[in-house]
Amino acid sequence: MVGLERTVVPLVGEREFGLASKTLILSFIVSFGVTKAILNLVAALLANRFGRKPILVAGWLLGLPVPFMIMWAPSWGWIDAANILLGANQAFAWSMTVIMKVDLVGPKRRGLALG
Repeated sequence: MVGLERTVVPLVGEREFGLASKTLILSFIVSFGVTKAILNLVAALLANRFGRKPILVAGWLLGLPVPFMIMWAPSWGWIDAANILLGANQAFAWSMTVIMKVDLVGPKRRGLALG
């Protein structure tokens, strides 16, 4: 199921919401990417101030409503809003996870930690 959103959501946009514009249909990818890019910087600043774990937990909390927003979306705007939250979730949770793995193994072995 992981990764299906990028292939399934455009079909939902066409069939469920009657969207014809490919630009509008793909707006959910842009909203995710822009949000994640900006909040990666914010996450780094907050992690330096408050620590990594609180930012990680905040990221997971931001991601909790996403599947429900997508399942019960009354309009395409809800899909975009869900992807904004998903971008925030990824910026906070995934970025902190990656950095915490590097913390565990040290800078000399970070390539091993990240694959």
